Amino acid sequence: MSHGEIHAWNILDRHPVLAKWEEGLFTEITTTDEPPAETKWIGPPLLDIQVNGYAGIDFQQDDLSEADLLHAVEQLGQACCGQILFTLVTDDWEAMTRRLARAKQLRDAHPALGRAIAGWHIEGPFLSAETGYCGAHPADKMLRPTPERIAELRELAGDDPLLLTMAPEVNGGLKGFATARELGIRVSIGHTNAPGHILRRVTAAGPAGFTHLGNGCPATLDRADNILWRALDTPGLTCGLIPDRWHVSPALFRLIHRLVDPDSIYYTTDAMAAAGAP
Repeated sequence: MSHGEIHAWNILDRHPVLAKWEEGLFTEITTTDEPPAETKWIGPPLLDIQVNGYAGIDFQQDDLSEADLLHAVEQLGQACCGQILFTLVTDDWEAMTRRLARAKQLRDAHPALGRAIAGWHIEGPFLSAETGYCGAHPADKMLRPTPERIAELRELAGDDPLLLTMAPEVNGGLKGFATARELGIRVSIGHTNAPGHILRRVTAAGPAGFTHLGNGCPATLDRADNILWRALDTPGLTCGLIPDRWHVSPALFRLIHRLVDPDSIYYTTDAMAAAGAP
């Protein structure tokens, strides 16, 4: 069909709308008092700030090709995800920087990739090496967040948006957060067992996220003092959640929404190559 009309809920304000479209583009959207007969939703394409791969394509590889990346972003588009932060996780430093440089080269050379890849998310290697807190990241590859390493990431990413997930309690962690901010890098706390006063020092210095809260920590935690309670007790954090009922239990998911302002919560899939694959 080259044109049509849909009666659905607007995902942005949860009000019913009538939307007309032609040649794949919405041409008119009007509000209505009548709820749709079916549970249909429309809204702008999604932005996912933590995507490690998709549709059988692993971003954590040295030989990532233009065709691979185009396939991944095309399939993400089919899943209503219009933009991503291309995410790299802990590995040998040389491998991580090489992959970032390669992905940046591919992204800058193709208009479709330029539209889909809004920037970069580097999750590691400046994380906790403690068992449980490092999660799926290899503990033996963790490094200090030195100013030189952080500056190298900034140089490789150019002027693109860049998000860096770090554990602030590691050796040089607080200095790493300060250096990243000085270089215009957005920062997020994650894979961490930082005490409460360290978390508050990070947020006191400026905006900070918390990468996939409820995950990246041991399955068993101290009931009186643990990273979940500390994070939820720290003002100024924007909390990321993976809302799949596995990484965060439904009960914790509901409790976080009762405790944290909705404008300080975002969702991510943290997708990897198996997502969207046969």
